[in-house]
Amino acid sequence: MALVSADSRIAELLTELHQLIKQTQEERSRSEHNLVNIQKTHERMQTENKRSSSEPTKIRSQSTASQRLPQSHPRVPDAVACSCQPSLTPASSSCLHSTVSPYYRTKLRGLYTTAKADAEAECNILRKALDKIAEIKSLLEERRIAAKIAGLYNDSEPPRKTMRRGVLMTLLQQSAMTLPLWIGKPGDKPPPLCGAIPASGDYVAKPGDKVAARVKAVDGDEQWILAEVVSYSHATNKYEVDDIDEEGKERHTLSRRRIIPLPQWKANPETDPEALFQKEQLVLALYPQTTCFYRALIHTPPQRPQDDYSVLFEDTSYADGYSPPLNVAQRYVVACKEPKKK
Repeated sequence: MALVSADSRIAELLTELHQLIKQTQEERSRSEHNLVNIQKTHERMQTENKRSSSEPTKIRSQSTASQRLPQSHPRVPDAVACSCQPSLTPASSSCLHSTVSPYYRTKLRGLYTTAKADAEAECNILRKALDKIAEIKSLLEERRIAAKIAGLYNDSEPPRKTMRRGVLMTLLQQSAMTLPLWIGKPGDKPPPLCGAIPASGDYVAKPGDKVAARVKAVDGDEQWILAEVVSYSHATNKYEVDDIDEEGKERHTLSRRRIIPLPQWKANPETDPEALFQKEQLVLALYPQTTCFYRALIHTPPQRPQDDYSVLFEDTSYADGYSPPLNVAQRYVVACKEPKKK
């Protein structure tokens, strides 16, 4: 029944999302005329400025010619000569070109006010669309967990015992690519679990959330693995998590300090660089084509929203103790609380 209810709600949300996409296009078409007016107004201003700036040049040429005439020849009136003096200085010429008449100032103010309102209206529609997408993804995740509990699987996600490693790696890459980018309103600060910003102290990961979990390996050594939350007990303050790797087939009961929630949003380097790990900062990063986290140094933070981190993994087989730079998505880079090795 829960699966049917989720499917019905997802269908409704997809219809609403389609309507919002249409509204976005209509809003853009409506505001296009105003943007064209802004461009044409600037073009007219430039044309008029060029025309007006050429007039002092003509007068100056006449003044210069009059100074070269014989004394017997009539001189240019002093009033005309004085009027062209300001045009001889670069500063005054610059002022002439940058002058905006009251008419154009008023017109541009109105056009830009309208453009700002249009942009805000479009932005509001896009935010509503992003909210719908987030709700759809949440329902899909809930449906996946419900199917997992019920023992029902679809072709896109077979049972854990039959999932090939190549399929798992592809799913991990898709999860990293589809991690939503945090887009806040002007003045908003990135929330916890955006990029490098850690979860709040009282945060509890939900069933289905992916985390970095510190577990004991078969040989007794401890390692950080990629895991999925099964449940959390408020009585014991412990998580039950599944090893994401098919070959593990293990469930672990771990305390909160052995769990690090993964980011739920990508940080935008262009607007929120403070929400990213910085160069030479120590982190735990998922080693490419594995499901284990290892200590690494940030080599280069992302420069654009779609970029990955470039990291240097600790590796004693190299002379300097670090591997060559490797790319790791924001989704799989978390803070390392252990001290940096000397």
